[in-house]
Order: sequence, then C-alpha cells, then structure tokens
Amino acid sequence: MPKLRFPGFEGEWENTELGNLAIYGKDKTRVTKNHFVSTENIEQNFGGIVPFEDSKTMVDGTEFTKGDILIANIRPYLKKIWQSDMDGACNADVLVLKPQEIDNVFFYFLVAQNKFIDYVMGGVKGSKMPRGDKAHILQYNTAVPSILEQQQIAKFLSLLSNRIATQKELVETLKKYKRGLLSAIFPEKDKATPIYRLSEFTEPWEQRKAVDIAEYSKGNGYSKSDLTESGTPIILYGRLYTKYQFVINEVDTFAIPKASAVYSQGNEVIIPASGETAEDIARASAVEKPGVLLGGDLNILRPFDFINPSFLALAISSGEPQKELEKRAQGKSVVHIHNSDIQEIIISYPARIEQDQIVAIFRRLDHLITLHQRELELFTKYKLGLLQQLFI
Repeated sequence: MPKLRFPGFEGEWENTELGNLAIYGKDKTRVTKNHFVSTENIEQNFGGIVPFEDSKTMVDGTEFTKGDILIANIRPYLKKIWQSDMDGACNADVLVLKPQEIDNVFFYFLVAQNKFIDYVMGGVKGSKMPRGDKAHILQYNTAVPSILEQQQIAKFLSLLSNRIATQKELVETLKKYKRGLLSAIFPEKDKATPIYRLSEFTEPWEQRKAVDIAEYSKGNGYSKSDLTESGTPIILYGRLYTKYQFVINEVDTFAIPKASAVYSQGNEVIIPASGETAEDIARASAVEKPGVLLGGDLNILRPFDFINPSFLALAISSGEPQKELEKRAQGKSVVHIHNSDIQEIIISYPARIEQDQIVAIFRRLDHLITLHQRELELFTKYKLGLLQQLFI
C-alpha cells in the first residue's frame, strides 16, 4: 500500500507489470504528418509539449490518439513524457503507450516518476545516445488500486499539475514583459532617446564608449572544484547566465580565500569572460556587496559616479550593447569576451536620477519574478513528493 491515501480507500494494491496495463502503438505505419511529434517537441522533466510540425504529407510513423502516453525513447534521463490531448503521429524515437483497462491520467502519473525513469535507464542500449529497451520497459513492475481510487488520485494530481502550469505561464509572461520593457526603455541604434520614457524626463541621453565610463580589471583563479559548503561568498562566471539577475545581492556559493584572491568592493559590474555561446556571456550583473570573491573568468568594471552600476548592467545586457558584445565574442567550442572588447561598445545613458528610477522599476519586476519562480519551484517539489507517497 502507498504511504499516503485518500479517505475511504483500503486494501492492498494489485502488483502487475506495465505490459499488462498498456500496449505499444504500431511502428512504421504510413500516416498523415498532421500533428507530428518528434523527441524535440516533448519538454524535459515531464513538462508537456512545445509547438510541432503540422502538415498533410505522408510519412512512416506511429499514430497516437487523445489520452495516449508519448515517451521520448532517446536519452530517457531527460524525462520527456507527455499525455496527448489530441490525435496525431510521431517518429520512431517516440514510444506510444496505449493504456488498457486503466485510467489514462493515472497511468500517465504512474510513469511520470523518477522511479520509472531510473528503471528505464537500467535497461538502455548504447552509451553516447542511450535508447530505452521496449521489452524491458513493459516488464516494469508496479502496483495499481481500484479504478475509483485511480480516478481520485488522477483528479487530484491533475488539479495540482494545472496549478503548476498556470504558475509557469505567469513566470514566462513576466519574463516576456521584462524583455519587452528592456527593448523599449533603452534607445535603438542611432537614436538619442528610447521608445518608452518616464514622463518627467525629457533630456536626450548621452553616448560614450564603455572605456570612458568605468575602470577595468579581472577576477582571479577559482573553479567549481574550489567550492566549499561554507566560507567566503564567491561568484563564478557560469552562475551569471544560470542563476543571477542584473543585480546580485545574495550569493549562495562559497570558497576558501587564496592569497591572490580578488574581492568585490561593492557596486562592481561583472561580465563572463568565457562560456559556451556568445548569447550566454553577453550579459552583466552588478555586485552590491563588498567582500565577495570574484572568480578568474570574470571581467570587472567599476563605473564612475555618473553611472549607476545596476543601470550599466541592464544597459550591457539589452539592446545594441548586448548585440555588439555578442559580435565581439570569439571562439568556437568555448567563446571569450575580453575587457578590450567591452571597452569598444557604445553605452547610452540619461542623467543619474533617471538611471536610478529605471533601476528601481526593474528591481521591483525582478523581485516579482523571483517570488513567482519560487512559488513554482515549491509547487513542483510538492508534486514530486506526493508522487512518491501516492504511488507504490
């Protein structure tokens, strides 16, 4: 029996294999390429579906109907599982499971668990591009309750999933709004003023090369292997495009200081010196606190008094300065940006008082995004915990 159960249900669940609960859709069927799904269309971590091809041409594939479970069979660890809400077809790298005499939604939550993914990974073929073994998957041992209890569990988890989807959509909407506002609040190329302006300001913005608005230096020699559970706060370059917003006021990684360590003095602007893509590293963040270790792959700018550091981080991370920085990034497998590259870009800026107000707007917006992002993470964590307790 599961650890957590709805009132009114008792007795043991029935042990069985997955093959007794579902069958595979037929492979290599000549189908109309209408609502055609490939592995790229299924989101990771049981996230749902993204736009897919929709045409009338005939291809070899597998048909699926509304309610079927689609599992990306390439690299199962990506957890690409989707319950279809329409009829369509998919390529051979997507398995179609058709539930039999079991609630379809309950079946989806049965396989949308880390426990099932771990089992599939235990039988994969290949190493560089692991592929799930179809026979092995159907041998997955599980347990199911009565149809009424299945429906109760499915209904509850569906409501929770819908709440998570709504929260996710809200976060994405706020991020999209922020991107739109950034594009409107900074001047376009060869323009003296932006599209959107706070009503009390009318003076044109100034333009200078970045070399004339800050002093430049570099961080020094730390990598992931130097991180410790406690010690002095440290910022490594990779976190700038995976963790932090345009202002950094909390640091959750630590290291033991070295003799040649570089510390923040407060109000520096940092830009990654290397990364996987130009888009990743063409961004900046302002470090508000002093005493933070700054890793070696960081370009450090200390803006002069007429530039708000947080405003400069915003300016570099959007519009024409960002595009110019992307162009100047050099390299193939790893790209690099040097201080000399940053110094050549043109920065547009208004009076300091207007800079301060622009920063305040985006601070509030980032705070709102962070709050809703944390709520999304909490709901998601709660759902994962329930999946472990509602199922055997």
